[in-house]
Amino acid sequence: MGASALGAGLVRRRRRRRFEVGAGVVGLLVVGTGVAGWIVYAKLDGNITPDEAAAAELARYAKERPTALVKDARNVLLIGSDSRAGDGNGEYGRDSGTERSDTTILLHLSAGRRSATAVSIPRDLMVDVPACRRPDGSRSSPTFAMFNYSFQTGGSACTIRTVEKLTDIRIDHHVVVDFHGFKKMVDALDGVEVCLKEPIRDKAAKLRLPAGRVRLDGEQALGYVRARKTLGDGSDTDRMDRQQRFLGALVNKAQSNDVLLNPVKLYPVLDAATSSLTTDPDLASLRGLYALVRGLRDIPTAQVRFLTVPRESYVYNANRDQLVEPAAEKLFERLRTDAPVSVTGKTPGEPGKSQKPEKPKQSEQSEQSENSTSSESSDHDTYASPSPSEPTFRGNTAGDHTCA
Repeated sequence: MGASALGAGLVRRRRRRRFEVGAGVVGLLVVGTGVAGWIVYAKLDGNITPDEAAAAELARYAKERPTALVKDARNVLLIGSDSRAGDGNGEYGRDSGTERSDTTILLHLSAGRRSATAVSIPRDLMVDVPACRRPDGSRSSPTFAMFNYSFQTGGSACTIRTVEKLTDIRIDHHVVVDFHGFKKMVDALDGVEVCLKEPIRDKAAKLRLPAGRVRLDGEQALGYVRARKTLGDGSDTDRMDRQQRFLGALVNKAQSNDVLLNPVKLYPVLDAATSSLTTDPDLASLRGLYALVRGLRDIPTAQVRFLTVPRESYVYNANRDQLVEPAAEKLFERLRTDAPVSVTGKTPGEPGKSQKPEKPKQSEQSEQSENSTSSESSDHDTYASPSPSEPTFRGNTAGDHTCA
């Protein structure tokens, strides 16, 4: 009986030791996974640069800023910086110590995240630019100038205040991305597919691409969205259309399960995206970004719309733009009130669309001018309106086929 009890006790002790060792291994794996997860989170979280200077400047003018009208709707200003400072940007030209913006997009996210509307604002649109704080601490005077003068003069805060003055729309967040960050994001997605109607041979943009379906890597994508000389009609309108089509293709790629549900592919995308961003302090963390975009992946691509603010040739200079009214105010009002925005792919001359004036192409040298009097070519969009109560604006959706 005693021998039997001793044997049973030995078995129990051995089982207990095996359990303790097994539990310890599991515990180490859990802790190790948790530590690894925390390290990844901390790295991604620390990648984002908070734009504290812009926040301070906007706080200075808090009383004059528009009031948000719809709870949970969000307006985000996306700014593409052409700064030559920083890692990988010097190859695109000399760093003059100032920044300009080739691309500014007002992104409206509807309440409940049922739709998203991205509105391009032309850089040569003539607007009222308020007095802004320059990088050296001095202040500019209010002026009437090209839109991109605002970013060159006072950075993101000046651009936000200019957009709010132009549209009476409250900007809730802003994101600035530079050349290098844009390339990294495209490469992290393993490229983005576009469809080209004709071959591209552009030495300045470093592009040599065949017609048809082409997967662009980061360097090619940057050239594709920035080039003007040999792509399309050489106008800024054509370039913005191209940028919008590319963004639609990028949205499709990012929404695919192959990326969003694959941690191995998702991490480099998040790393590239976060390391390329300068944002308002509220967005400058993974938690802040997640709170903003958590519902975006469920928006149907047909409800992700891209358009350009209605504009026409500026009355005193055919190479500048001015808003088309009342079309522009109708668009701004719909965004302010979170009303649906309809877009159509109508081309110039079709019913409901006024004919665009023909203008000669101009040199890409105008892009390098550092003041608001630089000469740039621009073609102009108006809008198609089937009924006064339901305006339809020229544009496309992320669901539109890029070869159509």
